[in-house]
Amino acid sequence: MLQKKVCMIGDFSVGKTSLVSRFVRQSFSEKYLTTVGVKIDTKIVELDKETVKLILWDIAGNDALTTTAISYLRGSAGYLLVVDSTRLPTWESALNLRQAVADQIGEKPFVMLLNKTDLQEQWELDKELIQSYITQGWHILHTSAKTGMNVEEAFATLANLMLQA
Repeated sequence: MLQKKVCMIGDFSVGKTSLVSRFVRQSFSEKYLTTVGVKIDTKIVELDKETVKLILWDIAGNDALTTTAISYLRGSAGYLLVVDSTRLPTWESALNLRQAVADQIGEKPFVMLLNKTDLQEQWELDKELIQSYITQGWHILHTSAKTGMNVEEAFATLANLMLQA
């Protein structure tokens, strides 16, 4: 069985830990707990032609890469770049983080997750801007850790991209 290290990156409070919890344990908590350092989980995913064990590194939220975060990223096969759809500054942070990751460890497969889609009335992201990145070939999914919307699909999409890399 193949094993792939996946990092969850994004600003603080965008829902990285909640997405992992929903994916691994099918659970969600309204309680906010800050991740300190890194939290590691695993889950086996069945793809069309392959079974893959994902080793999920939930890295503490930050709007810039720290030396510690860079060390956590080493050896990763891909990452999920998480944005809080209700906070526009997390979009800019995500773009900066993506570039920083590419500068530090090279281009890796990634999927951008526009999380908290269940809070549609608080949405702050520009749909045309999002579409422009999709047109450039970015994989962007609307997710909700609370409802489970597209969570399984997000991890499966990244797993397939990593197998193609």
